[in-house]
Amino acid sequence: MSARNIGLAQSRVEEGAQRPSRNPATARQGFGTPLRGSSTPTRSADELRALAEAGNAELGSLTDQEASPAEVVAWVAANFATDAAAVACSMADAALPHLVAQYLPGVDVLFLDTGYHFAETYATRDEVARQLDVRIVDVLPEQTVDEQDAEFGAELFARDPGLCCARRKVEPLQRALGSGYEVWFTGVRRDEAPTRALTPLVTYDERNGLVKVNPVAAWTFDDLLDYAGAFQVPVNLLMSQGYPSIGCEPCTKPVAAGEDPRSGRWAGLAKTECGLHL
Repeated sequence: MSARNIGLAQSRVEEGAQRPSRNPATARQGFGTPLRGSSTPTRSADELRALAEAGNAELGSLTDQEASPAEVVAWVAANFATDAAAVACSMADAALPHLVAQYLPGVDVLFLDTGYHFAETYATRDEVARQLDVRIVDVLPEQTVDEQDAEFGAELFARDPGLCCARRKVEPLQRALGSGYEVWFTGVRRDEAPTRALTPLVTYDERNGLVKVNPVAAWTFDDLLDYAGAFQVPVNLLMSQGYPSIGCEPCTKPVAAGEDPRSGRWAGLAKTECGLHL
């Protein structure tokens, strides 16, 4: 990661040190429960779409003059209120929540609690809540694992992983994002898979009806680790045990050195994406 990018983020960390400390907060977002109250976006779809297009151009997305992750987050902070923003985080690491919190302190961090996560992933979530100036929101599926098993049979993830992801990840996130946000951040990186190679910095998310921002799209896996090390942010212990991409425990396997970092996701199946970013 460039010294310039670390420097931009470091300046925000130093500014943040002057703010009063904030107790970490955690919320549980059950089925049908609003997140930030019963608020609705104040701007129309057309306004948000135009803002996304303008921002993507202003930030030089996919050009030689592309903005750094810190500059992308600063652009969001200049155009959106904290209550209008959410960070989607798989709890593989906390680099993205840490970066966003420098510009939008107290931002909601959405954790899709599928019921199938590794113990290390839940431990990382708890550390993020404890250490960072964010508000963790556990986003829950409509059904518990036991209820899903009763309707569809045990281990749906093995027989129909697409349906399992749709019910435990895609629908809950869509419901959460529709509760009043105008913009959401993802940790999608272009180096993760060919399907992500042309990921823009900013786009309008037609399915969810809000602006989608991918500030670390240009980062490599090493850049992510460099940032986490530079700022001592929580990192899932599995990252050091051969898991560069971490999903649900039954569907995630360790990856050998040099292999596609996402090859451990749905190993042995044709599936390569959960559907959140399609």
